Amino acid sequence: MMRLIEKGLMYGNLFHVSGQSMADRYNRALKHLTGKETSLTDFHVDISGYAPEVGDELGDHLYLNPQGCNRQFILLSTEQKTAPLLEAKFSTARGILRQFIEGNEAQLFALTARDAVAGELVNSVYSVTEPSHLFDIRKIRIEADTTSGIVSDASKLDEMITEFRTRDDAWWDDVLIADMITLAHKTGDVTRLPIKLGHTDYEQGNFWTAHFGGLYAFRDVEKPAVITSLDDDLGNLPIGKGRAPIKLSDRTKIAKFLEDNDLVEPIVKARGVDAVAILRQKMDFIIVDVAATMDADLSDFRRQDLRGLARRYVEILPPEFHTLAKLLRWAEGGGAWPRISSNDPAYFYTLRAKPHADRDLVNMLLSELSMLDVRQLFICHKELFYSRYKTWPDQKKAFVADFLSREYQVDKAGAREALFGSGDAPMEEAPAPEPRTVVAKVGPWGAVRRQR
Repeated sequence: MMRLIEKGLMYGNLFHVSGQSMADRYNRALKHLTGKETSLTDFHVDISGYAPEVGDELGDHLYLNPQGCNRQFILLSTEQKTAPLLEAKFSTARGILRQFIEGNEAQLFALTARDAVAGELVNSVYSVTEPSHLFDIRKIRIEADTTSGIVSDASKLDEMITEFRTRDDAWWDDVLIADMITLAHKTGDVTRLPIKLGHTDYEQGNFWTAHFGGLYAFRDVEKPAVITSLDDDLGNLPIGKGRAPIKLSDRTKIAKFLEDNDLVEPIVKARGVDAVAILRQKMDFIIVDVAATMDADLSDFRRQDLRGLARRYVEILPPEFHTLAKLLRWAEGGGAWPRISSNDPAYFYTLRAKPHADRDLVNMLLSELSMLDVRQLFICHKELFYSRYKTWPDQKKAFVADFLSREYQVDKAGAREALFGSGDAPMEEAPAPEPRTVVAKVGPWGAVRRQR
């Protein structure tokens, strides 16, 4: 994994904690939340304040996430808002933390100038020993304060000031005045500079969780579903009468679910997309996967070199490659429209999420259904990417790391927009020009409809 770390593809964009003073702030917050402390004075934290180095030292990488469902956090700076969330157990956690930081940025900037802010994403569930417990998590409330309790003290002082202004005999209440003066020494003048954190309540609708082998819960759609990688019985889940969880291996049911809820669109139909370039890149990754298993030299390879490898290994290239080649020929104007059923291994490679609030979640699901597209897997499902990366031949590791460093890291926002559209979801969906009328007539769902 060192190759990924060196290229900034793993543990990248973390906030650097350096020096005794900042480490002391972190330790005060850490002890406040967990009762533990670190002896380190140089480490890196994610958006929640979790540090891999501290996790190694404590022998507990869930030290800020007890039971995997009560994410605690330590903010040393508002700069943490751009950091990733490591060891994520829920796909919604990072977005909630970022919204909280951005919604209270001025207040948090002032608070973290003097002390660390410690808090928790609070829900009514304290453990998820059964899959049904996941569906009890609906509303997330953030509770946060500095380790010295400035936010709480400011709230108390504000109440005292209100009482002082509204109570007729408050001028003669020496105890009230003395308490106000004592708190004001800690908080400052809250009448001119209020200390109050807002934007603290969030809804958890559709989500992915790492619990129970990894599952996707779509409960806020017209036809709800749970998609799971496990073959185990998940018990009775609140997703509608007669609706059983869908296995990740049941491609036709997943395709039907995505179609029924209008969650995806074919790449070749997506507005403002260079479908030819995307299809070619997907095919390149498949060639690399095969060539690496054949011990081919992948160093300093160009696209024409990969085409040579495709010719050399054409007999052993997987079905995904040949189906995408047919679609590419159609997109370039030289071939017939290929009818791709949901049972075709390339089916989910041809799709992306439509612009809607759960676009990232749907793209995450699609990446798990098309794992040879390592770029999409890296962007949409990093934990799964890292897990798969460990199993690859060294040649493939080197090629993929070099490609992502060269083609993705230099312009992350541009690459994401080129692949998935604008980063602002949900957005108004404008009618897309039809590249060919047959797409509108057949679409990606033709074969699925015929199975009804």
